[in-house]
Amino acid sequence: MTKKKSKAICAQCGKPMGADKTHRPFCSARCKQLDLGRWLGESYRIETEEPADPETLDQLMAGGTVAPFPGRRGE
Repeated sequence: MTKKKSKAICAQCGKPMGADKTHRPFCSARCKQLDLGRWLGESYRIETEEPADPETLDQLMAGGTVAPFPGRRGE
């Protein structure tokens, strides 16, 4: 039985991955940084079915800080 060698592609630009897997799943440091920039710039979002807490939204809109996990302190 022979194994087929799959051609991995860059998650950012779609180019084939080279033999150097240092930046996997990206083909280069540039693509890795572009992806990080998109996450930090909120271009990517993970959807949730949880309704937003109105108090938390008010704090964010006012420029305040919010605990990372509201309601879960002390657990």
